[in-house]
Amino acid sequence: MTALARGVVVAHDGVAAALVRAVEHISGVRGVLSAVSNEACAPEELRARVADAVSGGEGPVIVFVDMSSGSCAFAGRQVLRGRPGAAVVTGVNLPMLLDFVFHREMELATLAERVAGKGRTAAQVHLPEARDDDADRAVPD
Repeated sequence: MTALARGVVVAHDGVAAALVRAVEHISGVRGVLSAVSNEACAPEELRARVADAVSGGEGPVIVFVDMSSGSCAFAGRQVLRGRPGAAVVTGVNLPMLLDFVFHREMELATLAERVAGKGRTAAQVHLPEARDDDADRAVPD
């Protein structure tokens, strides 16, 4: 049997820890995601933090980062460079992490594409539209 994927969330300040806590609270799945913050550390220290988190278990790993560029993304890419069974997914959000914890048995590339798609789909724009009956309630200037 193939090992289940693990996730490492790397983000600015307390964002990673907050996302991990929220996923655990909503899903009830614990110990699948670990959080790494770039708070108060130089690039070398951030790479070391990410490397420690990535090496902390067996099987494939996805490093989820908050932005596609910046210290977290650079650290994730540098640590995973040349490492089989690993992927970086940018733009981390709650829907993608929730999908991840329930589909960790999938093949890594398929899983990474799936969760990235869930994250993109979750980002939506809702613009309020004026209705005809709203005009009757408008207050004149």
